[in-house]
Amino acid sequence: MLHKNSQKRIIAFFLIFTLGTMALQLTHFMGTANAQNDNTWYVGKGVKANTYYTYTIKNEDVNEGQPFTITLYFKDYNATGQYWNVPTIVVDQGQVFQGTLHLSDLDMTALGSSPIPPAMSKYRGGYATSLDWLSAYVPKPGQSLSSLYWGKIGSIGGSQIAPVGSAKVTTPAGTFDTTIIQYHKGVDNNIYIAKDMPFPVKALTYAESSAGTPPIQYSVDLQAIGTGQPPIPKSHIEASKPPITLTTPRGTYHVQLLWTPTLLKSGQPTHFGVIITDVNNNLVPNTSYEFKVMDKDNKVLSDMNNQHAPDGTGKTDFKFPSPGQYHIYISVLTSTSSYETDLFVEFVTFDLNVA
Repeated sequence: MLHKNSQKRIIAFFLIFTLGTMALQLTHFMGTANAQNDNTWYVGKGVKANTYYTYTIKNEDVNEGQPFTITLYFKDYNATGQYWNVPTIVVDQGQVFQGTLHLSDLDMTALGSSPIPPAMSKYRGGYATSLDWLSAYVPKPGQSLSSLYWGKIGSIGGSQIAPVGSAKVTTPAGTFDTTIIQYHKGVDNNIYIAKDMPFPVKALTYAESSAGTPPIQYSVDLQAIGTGQPPIPKSHIEASKPPITLTTPRGTYHVQLLWTPTLLKSGQPTHFGVIITDVNNNLVPNTSYEFKVMDKDNKVLSDMNNQHAPDGTGKTDFKFPSPGQYHIYISVLTSTSSYETDLFVEFVTFDLNVA
């Protein structure tokens, strides 16, 4: 009887051992499968301490779409406040701005506690409406990159935003296998997501326009990824180079600014050329414009009204008093509109650096 009980205990032991081993193998297999099939993404996914990302951004709300670079250094994580401590460097036409963004762990939103100087406020806004734009649709825990639907653009007639396919994308930072996130409003707007990267590696979206080619809403392009604190470039005045073309806020006109000599220098006359075209890139005849020059603090140095552009082109001269940054404000007035009757003034502002 004792012998039979011993046999039963041995058999039970081997059964338990075998079932336990199978359970461990199954758990390991399922864990591996889940890791391999992790196809979700959210803004901030894959971010690690002591890493940085550098992007070139064009955003119509910052310098009227002229490009700037931003480097986000994820120094460390604040577990109490649940945010990332992110020293940030912005380079805009040779000028360097520094501050620190506190980025929410939930969706990478820049928190109000972020210690940044006033000069960086517009770049913080540019970050929010470009790199962080998708946070409205994919905060933690994210959505599947295979999903049929992520949401709908929050405007009248807003279109669906969703993954639509894959693409291999090359940027200065390397080549990435990406999922295309797309929505359509007049034209296709494409955002390219690499599943283990915290922000899009590339994007090109457009503002709404009633006709013609719509202006760019924002574009982003990943320039570099690295570990450790990134180097801080020295600020310098980078003389602007012609031509520069900007689009009025409603997308009605494109205004191109040219000048000679091509190197802007203080104390010498600069001869400006202005070319005004419509949404189809045709010259706009019977046009006049206001040409206003302001210093970096927006103090008006010269205000030249009623500059004529009978064939859509005009010429204006100005002598910059000293080196530095200046703003050239140009408002467009056609023969079919007036400042008194038109409720919306079509204008652009060029930011120029003078050596």
